[in-house]
Amino acid sequence: MAERDGIEAGETTGPVIMPSGAQPARTKPWHSVRFRLLAIALLPTLVILPLLLGVTMARWNAKFDTMLISKVNGDLTIAHQYLARILETTNAQVLALGGAARFRDTVDAGSGAELAALLEENRSALGLDFLYLADGTGTVEVSAPEFRAATLRSDWPIIASARRGEAATALDIFSNDELAAIAEPLAGRARLALVPTPNATPVERDVETRGMVVHSASPVTLAGGRAGVLVGGIVLNQNLDFIDTINALVYREASLPEGSQGTATLFLDDVRISTNVRLFEGRRALGTRVSAEVRSAVLDEGRTWLDSAFVVNDRYISAYEPIVDSYGKRVGMLYVGFLEAPFTQAKRQTLLLIVLTFLAVTALTVPLFLRWAGSIFRPLERMTGTIVRVEGGDLGARSGVAAARDEIGRVALHLDHLLDLLQERDRQLREWNEELNARVEERTRELRLANQQLEATTRQLIMSEKLAAIGEITAGVAHEINNPIAVMQGNLEVIRNAMGRKAELAKTEFRLLDEQIMRISQIVTKLLQFAKPEEYAGYVERHSPDDVIGDCLPLVQHLLNKARIAVIRESAATRLVAMNRTELQQVLVNLLVNAIQAMPDGGQVTLGTRDEDRDGSRGIAVTVADTGLGMSEEVMARVFDPFFTTKRREGTGLGLSISQKLVTRQGGKISAVSEAGKGTVFTVWLPEAE
Repeated sequence: MAERDGIEAGETTGPVIMPSGAQPARTKPWHSVRFRLLAIALLPTLVILPLLLGVTMARWNAKFDTMLISKVNGDLTIAHQYLARILETTNAQVLALGGAARFRDTVDAGSGAELAALLEENRSALGLDFLYLADGTGTVEVSAPEFRAATLRSDWPIIASARRGEAATALDIFSNDELAAIAEPLAGRARLALVPTPNATPVERDVETRGMVVHSASPVTLAGGRAGVLVGGIVLNQNLDFIDTINALVYREASLPEGSQGTATLFLDDVRISTNVRLFEGRRALGTRVSAEVRSAVLDEGRTWLDSAFVVNDRYISAYEPIVDSYGKRVGMLYVGFLEAPFTQAKRQTLLLIVLTFLAVTALTVPLFLRWAGSIFRPLERMTGTIVRVEGGDLGARSGVAAARDEIGRVALHLDHLLDLLQERDRQLREWNEELNARVEERTRELRLANQQLEATTRQLIMSEKLAAIGEITAGVAHEINNPIAVMQGNLEVIRNAMGRKAELAKTEFRLLDEQIMRISQIVTKLLQFAKPEEYAGYVERHSPDDVIGDCLPLVQHLLNKARIAVIRESAATRLVAMNRTELQQVLVNLLVNAIQAMPDGGQVTLGTRDEDRDGSRGIAVTVADTGLGMSEEVMARVFDPFFTTKRREGTGLGLSISQKLVTRQGGKISAVSEAGKGTVFTVWLPEAE
């Protein structure tokens, strides 16, 4: 019976049994156990793994492209070093020839035929296209081969440097007339017909006649001690040995995958003047032009191009760098690159292999995952069907799992056991039904009694509201009485002055009138001080807080008696406070009422005073501690907010807010410490009266 006594009216002690014929709510497909288990089994393979593969392949593709760019950049470095080496070698050779003893002896001998033969011998040996000796005015004295013009252009920066005694070498651009003045074959080599090229910048000319020359000059001394210049040069237009040597250095055999092809090119402006790029079988792409995009980046902006680019008729991983002449002007480009198609094909084959491998692994593993998932969701579906039958009213339904092979089997057996207990519980509930009905009737009677008590309380509240209204009216009347009192005092003084000496005959009566009028005035003032303390905030007294507590207790004694609350006094303060007595009384009464309302079933209120210093100031602390319900952190955070209350219909939420304002106005502080279920302690600290 002890267990039965714990059953309250309206409580449910068993599962909810659906009425006969009721249909359970249909589960959405994506909420089913089957769907979620399949998602758990297939999500890693069909979603997460493809995403990881996609991210990995994208990063690998980016790294692969970066490696290709790094390689072509290294290739360009080799080509640049080779071109720089040619410049340095040419400079050293011309300088060495100018300082050779044989050359000086031949110059001193003054034999033009011997000097011309010496120059031709060295030109051929050094691989130069021309070599000549000029005096300080630029007049050619001896040349190899023999020049068509006796005077050549002599304002080149490298020749000016040689005249100053410093050998110099640079790449310079010679016009076709200047090349023809040296030798007609050189002018012929420089002449290239421009081939229409896709993506190139449109131009009106159809032929390139200028020549790019490795131009070197060294200071020498002529016969008679005259200053002269020894000048040599190599024309790079259609210099196939030069460009093939670069290609052989950069792209040695087996340095590129099968099918790829390395290429190198020397550009004059944007025209290929020496290249191993092929237009078609056996023909080099001489006279073709670079794309407008590359021209803009390299020649116009002076940047090094490291990227894929369209070269003549296909895309190449390309590197271009600008070539600067002796004037510091960008006059051409040096290019190396290799065919992009084989690398693109290799990437595609690799990616295809990864995708095919993933599909093969998926085809092998997904059926296995589905089989494993089926071994999980089939028993779960049987249990779900059993629960649906039980909800339909069939308490004898069971899952029918014979043995517990795994955790789900143990859950199924446990479910059958719970259903057995449920069936027994249902039998007990039916037995308790009649007793429960009787207890409901008993509780109904108790509710009627509670309703009667509530009506009585309501009447008391109405009376309290009336008393509050009477208090407001009384305060107003008291305020109005002050005016007739002042008139009476004034008129009494007028009568006394009018009577003069005869007023002595009624001296006793006048004194009694003065005393009674003063008594009325004091009563009205005290009443107004209690009813409207904010109008008398400046009325400050020096008093002991223990005396104020003693005055407050009679005001709430009836509430203490009703709630069976014990009051403990702990008076330890020796100091006095300076505060309007009525305001302090209002604060303490408010805290006492709150403490009483927090202990509806009785308890203990502790009122204490003690001397306490804060922040270097002497003062007194008054504590009001209760053993009531306490407050949560959320309530504590708002306890001093205006209009915040937990009393619903009983309070306005202004008591603590007004109390805080009154205490703060006197330079004090009010604080609270509370814990739900263990009570609350309010502390009012006030400075000591000076």
